[in-house]
Parts: sequence; structure tokens; C-alpha cells
Amino acid sequence: MGFQMTTGELEAQDRGQARSMAISRYGIVAAESPLAAQAGVAVLERGGTAADAAVAANAMMGVVAPMSDGIGGDLFALVYDVKTGKLYGLNASGWAPTGLNIELLKSKGFRAMPEHGIYSVTVPGAVDGWQKLLERFGRKKLADVLAPAIRAAQEGFPVTEMVGALWPRYVDLLRASENAAQTYLISDRAPRVGEIFRNPDLAWSYRQLAAQGRDAFYKGDIAQRILELSKRHGGTMTAKDLADYSSEWVQPISTTYNDWTVYELPPNGQGIAALEMLNLMENFPLVQFGFGSTRALHVMIEAKKLAYADLMRYIGDPKSAKLPVAGLLSKAYAKERAKLINMDKANCAVDAGVPAAAGDDTIYLSVVDRDGNMVSLIQSNFQSFGSGLVADGTGFVLHDRGALFSLDPASPNALAPHKRPLHTIIPALMQKGDVRIAFGIMGGWNQSQAHAQFVANVVDFKMNIQAALEAPRFTKQTFDGCDVQMEGRIAGNVRAELDAKGHKIEARGAFSALMGGGQAVQRDFAAGVNYGASDPRKDGAAVPELPPEK
Repeated sequence: MGFQMTTGELEAQDRGQARSMAISRYGIVAAESPLAAQAGVAVLERGGTAADAAVAANAMMGVVAPMSDGIGGDLFALVYDVKTGKLYGLNASGWAPTGLNIELLKSKGFRAMPEHGIYSVTVPGAVDGWQKLLERFGRKKLADVLAPAIRAAQEGFPVTEMVGALWPRYVDLLRASENAAQTYLISDRAPRVGEIFRNPDLAWSYRQLAAQGRDAFYKGDIAQRILELSKRHGGTMTAKDLADYSSEWVQPISTTYNDWTVYELPPNGQGIAALEMLNLMENFPLVQFGFGSTRALHVMIEAKKLAYADLMRYIGDPKSAKLPVAGLLSKAYAKERAKLINMDKANCAVDAGVPAAAGDDTIYLSVVDRDGNMVSLIQSNFQSFGSGLVADGTGFVLHDRGALFSLDPASPNALAPHKRPLHTIIPALMQKGDVRIAFGIMGGWNQSQAHAQFVANVVDFKMNIQAALEAPRFTKQTFDGCDVQMEGRIAGNVRAELDAKGHKIEARGAFSALMGGGQAVQRDFAAGVNYGASDPRKDGAAVPELPPEK
């Protein structure tokens, strides 16, 4: 008698997801690199908290995916603390140097913010963010959590597939700077998949942080090297710009979506667009329309356009202007804006509303520990390899986040000294009853629209977190017109029907990097069980902690 599968076995093979969730009674780290996830898990297994593990994983990501993130960039995090039962937000985005202003750049011939080079560099906030996370929610010292990353940087690691595919695209940028070329190229070329890459200079920088804490970066030897680089390239950054910088704890913003509450960080990030998009989507019966249907996708695409129009019109640094956050998050405002969505026709010229007054360039990771503490953390160089500049012997690139400023003085995002630019990177968390999900999806202006799609997958279409990450997505990374990119797994007839409505659909691969890559962890507090998920669009993994020895 031949082997026969049971009905249950056949159903398991027919499921709509490629991999299973990690499920554990203990901690889980979901990160874009298995090495980063392992670094975080190792800290958990030594008694560390979710915050400790998040910093360890982030430090390792700076080693193994240097084009996307590192200590030359900014950081944002949401932290759920079991002890207090509260959610905390951390904004570790840096400000423009004192001497950097619109007049200076226009005098040098710039008509828009430069995308690379010294004038795109703002004060990096990630290291101060690490220190804040550990001081408030950690048990370990910075030296303890940096140890795995120091070893990997010093001894080297094999380059992974997605990282190896990205690296060659930026060879010209790296060749333009002697330090960057020496740090990131091997014999004047990008490292290949499987090739061992070492970064002893980054190991040195991490050791400085391990010995001296954040002051090594903002006041010590690393700071001095950054200032020397800035001066050499005609920059305006001063010792005071670095020394005075401090990340800040902020109150998360939220909306409800059906029976879930979804949290994002307040501006200067784009998270408010995800919440407004959800408020708009809530006015339509997506469940009735069905997952991946023409009508559901049409609503989401049109909601994206409306939310992002408001984002670009109103949002900047709240320290520099009063922003209409409450108005933009109003359900009544969303109901009025939703009336602009024509179910038969795509709108290719969306304007911002009038609310009531009031890059492959990022990494995301999420952690839940055995006690249920959760961290949703995102960190970035902005564009791949950021400014393209590396200070002498430091082993990390300075980000180019300043490229997001506007040179229009009337813009809420206008460049000014000690002002923070509008940010693309956003962590998120959602909850319903005893269940909390920390999630994020990197990828420039893709992030808010990807967050909204993930939430709809979980809430409307009842997917688990792995299936919700794997599900085919669309993205629209421009702010006008009707161009939309969609993964090829979205049915051809659906794409044709959307084209007929006026959308200009571009089919991409089955799992396109253009859609970003996400990670998620979930805690079921009633059952005491954790879940982890990792997006196949990245090299990552969700890795559970081993049970502790008795």
C-alpha cells in the first residue's frame, strides 16, 4: 500500500504562506539577519530584556547590513513595558547642524537638498537611543550587548544573499570617498555573496562605545573624527551640535481599526499617514470585497494617496511648528476625505485636505521577551550607504537623513538649524484584548502603506503574522500620478481591472524588494505564548530563545 497524506496534511501543504511562525513560551527576536536575531536571543538567554536584545540585534545589523543601517543613522522605537502596562515611544532622530540653513545651500547653488555628501548629514541619533533604551528598560550594560557585534565585525561574516545583491549598486558612491572605499570594498569591488567581509574599524568604534557609553560618540574620539570629516568636506557641524544632542521619549499616537488599536510614533515620522490610511479604509467593507480583490486594492491605493497628500502638506518637526495631528487622526475628517474615493476611477491628482487646526535603506526588528516586554525598533542610514562618507577609522557611514528637508521656507519641513527632518522610518504596535503585535516594514515611503496592508491582513482577512507579512503587496512611492507597483502574485485579471480604472499598474516579481521587508512578534498574554514572523523578502529569521536550564 502506497503512502497517502491525510486531509489535514494536504491542507497544511496548500496553505498560503511559505514558512511557519516561530512559537515559544520564551523570547523571540525577529530581524532581517539570522546573525542579528541570534545576537538578540543570546542576550535574552543571559537574562536580558527585550530592550537589551533589541540593541544587540541592531548593533549586529550595523555589521552585516552596513548599507541599510548603523551608528551613523537615526532610530525610532516603541516599547511595551509589562511592569507598568504602558507603551512608550522613543524618537532618536538627529537635528541639522547649527550652521546648516537654506541660505547657505542656495548660495552654493543647490536648488534642492543634496542626496549625498556632507550637507545631507544630520546628527546621528541611534547611539543615544541605544543608551536611553538600556537605561530605562534594560538589565545589561552596553558593553554586554555589543559583544556579539564586536566579534562579528572583527572576525568577519559571510555576506548574505539580499545584502550581496544590494552592495554592487553603490560601488560608485563608495569609490567617491577614499574612506568609504577602504571600509566597504574588497579590491575595489563589492563583497560577493558568501564572501567573508570584515570591518575592524567598526569593531573599534563599538569598543569605544562599550568602554565609554554614548559619550564616546557625541563627545569623545568618535565625535572628534566626525568633526574632522565635516570640516574637511566643508560641513558646518560643531562639537556642540553633537554634545548637546539627546533623543526623547514621546507619547505614541493611535487610532482604532475595527476592534484593534494601532499605535505609531508621532511626527516627525510618517506613521501618522498609516493611521490616516486605516481611518479612510475603515469606511469601506474590505472584508466583503475580499483579500486581493480589485475593489479592496483600489480603496487602499486611493486611501494611500489621500493620506500621503496630507503627510507632505502638514508634517514636519513638531518642535518647529504646530502640527494638526488630532485633526488628521479624526474619524470625522477621514469620513469626509473618504468621500473623495471614486470606486470607478483612480484619482491621479490628489490634493491635501483641511483638517481641524491643532530607501533597501532601513532595517526593522522586533523582540518579545519571556515576560512579555516588547520592542518595535527601526533604524536607518536613509538611502543605502547614506551620505557616502566615513570618518577616519570609524567603520560606519554617516547617514543622509538631511536630504529629506525642503529648501522651501514655507514648508513645515523646511531646513533650519537644530531642526529634525520629516522621517520615513516608523515602528508600530497593535493590540486587541490580551494580544499585542509589534511589527514594522522597512522601505522608504513604502512603510506607512505597508503597515496599513499588514493591519488589514490581520484584522480584516484573519491572517497570522507570518501570512500577513508574506501576502502580496502594492506600493506607490510617488506623491502624484497613478503609477502603482504590485507583486506578480496579485492576479493578472485584478491588475487589468485596476488599469481599467485608471491606475497604471507595473507588475513586479513575486516577492519584490520594492515592497520592503518586515518583521513581527506577537504576545498572547492569556496563553503566555509568543509568536515571531520574518518576511521572505529579506535574509532574516524569527529565532526563539531556548528554555532556560533549571
